[in-house]
Amino acid sequence: MSRLIVVSNRVSIPRGRDSAQAGGLAVALYAALRRYDGIWFGWSGNVVETSGEGHPNISKVSNVTVVTIDLSTDDYDEYYNGFANRTLWPLFHYRTDLAAYDRKYDKGYFRVNARFAHSLAPMVEPDDLIWVHDYHLIGCAEELRRMGLTQKIGFFLHIPFPATEILLTLPNHQALVRGLFAYDLVGFQTESDLRAFHDYVMFEAGGSISPTGELTAHGRTIRAGVFPIGIDAKEFVAKAESAEAKRHLDRMRHSMGQRKLIIGVDRLDYSKGLPTRLESFERLLETYPENRGAVSLLQVATPSRVEVPEYDDIRQELEALSGRINGRFADFDWVPIRYISRAYSQRALAGLFRSSRIGLVTPLRDGMNLVAKEFVAAQDAANPGVLVLSRFAGASDQLADALIVNPYDVDDIVEALQRGLNFSLAERRKRWRRLMEVVREEDVTAWRNDFVGALDAVPRTVA
Repeated sequence: MSRLIVVSNRVSIPRGRDSAQAGGLAVALYAALRRYDGIWFGWSGNVVETSGEGHPNISKVSNVTVVTIDLSTDDYDEYYNGFANRTLWPLFHYRTDLAAYDRKYDKGYFRVNARFAHSLAPMVEPDDLIWVHDYHLIGCAEELRRMGLTQKIGFFLHIPFPATEILLTLPNHQALVRGLFAYDLVGFQTESDLRAFHDYVMFEAGGSISPTGELTAHGRTIRAGVFPIGIDAKEFVAKAESAEAKRHLDRMRHSMGQRKLIIGVDRLDYSKGLPTRLESFERLLETYPENRGAVSLLQVATPSRVEVPEYDDIRQELEALSGRINGRFADFDWVPIRYISRAYSQRALAGLFRSSRIGLVTPLRDGMNLVAKEFVAAQDAANPGVLVLSRFAGASDQLADALIVNPYDVDDIVEALQRGLNFSLAERRKRWRRLMEVVREEDVTAWRNDFVGALDAVPRTVA
């Protein structure tokens, strides 16, 4: 292998001391590329009027070569806002009621995937490994193969892979799965995702699975595996001990006094279970009135995909819910819910995590959820908080010492919150030590090494 080439929808290099906008994917990919003489290829974020091919923009950040292309207005509407975010995102998160099935979106998606492939191909050298990321670019490898590329190409899905019955609602599901069979290695976050893929291959694609795990369908044999993504645990611990984190920790403790804090940090998205989370906190105050005036919920919901109507709906719902609950329970010196719709730096979040008795992570469906791992890494070993975690977050497979809950069950969340608020220090320390051991050992470096090593080990595609 001479180089690692990462292909993703957006190129978002973390810059400076920190970046509030650099999410888990961006940080993880940059960590991978720093180790190799890497190239990061993707969309620039710019939208232009016409769809001309144009020339890629090439720059250098440290030892990482950054290559980007612009999208036309039609590309943006059909590929990004359309098929990626109004079709695949809700579908893969089991929200078929919100999925938009539009053939125009479908055509735009595969057109842009082909454009990515045609822009990338001239830069690829014979021994490169190509690592394509996420649901936006499932069709990229198929176009590269049509162009004659035989390099090893891997794909990693950061979001859940849906059960067969869900995927079958997609009119072009066959084309999507055929695109996955153009890769040499397909990676998923959890065993559940891999099982769902196996089921589709066996029962819908007419494929087979060998005793050693290779999958054969659509005239190709590929490998698929589970590669749970982690965080840079050492770096996040350092952020939690930074001056900026300490300032936010001190401010929050001064604001809270002797009260306990429950924190939730999420993108503003219907997959995160935020309305049920606020309703659960309301039920906690109803069921256990001793928490009134003694516990507050801080919910940070960073805006995302503001052009998609469903996201405006969830924003309005959360604002109405938090206002109603505060109006019902607040006192002159205590507000039950602090709802904030803005981004914070990772150092600031680390300080807020450390100030919290409970980290509440209750997505209805999530590929991994790195916030859960960041909450664990931010804790003070002498006085750690408790993680309450949805069983439908991929992280629940690894973080068994969290309090695992059904995010659809308000009473289940309430009972977990009440338990966590009343855990002894010894119980909190015991659980945190086990969680932290997993976060350290199964970190982003392990994820990177496992996937790249597995991709490098597969046989090369025959032209």
